[in-house]
Amino acid sequence: MKYGNHSDTHPHVNNLTLEKNIEQIQKASEKIEKITGKKTTLYRGPYGEYNDTVMKAASSQNHTTIQWNVDTLDYTGLTGEEMWKRIDEKLVDGSIILSHNGTKHTADSLDMLLTNMEKQSYEVVTVSELIYKEHYIIDANGTQRLVEN
Repeated sequence: MKYGNHSDTHPHVNNLTLEKNIEQIQKASEKIEKITGKKTTLYRGPYGEYNDTVMKAASSQNHTTIQWNVDTLDYTGLTGEEMWKRIDEKLVDGSIILSHNGTKHTADSLDMLLTNMEKQSYEVVTVSELIYKEHYIIDANGTQRLVEN
């Protein structure tokens, strides 16, 4: 299993230099490893932001950049039923769903959301099982796409 980080201070990473992006990844990785004993190798910038600089910074730290393509909007206080209504028609094979810890209804809605996905024959896997590790781009929708070498 691969472990990821999401930056040290949650800045708008598209506005940072390469060096500042690297610093964000390094500091978060060091803190995570100190607490868990696990090295991070995945990175998703805050706010869904990514650009060539962010991706270059992650790559320089041996991190694979990931992104989400379906947003539950759980951070707005939606109920589980509202989240499901929002994501139901947007799910496709390979979707990565954005949700947050510490939001009002996410934890108590997770079982229902996962059950509904499985009823539609989706297999729920970890991001590290799902993502491409090489020869990919992230399109404007946040979806990984394989590219020819």
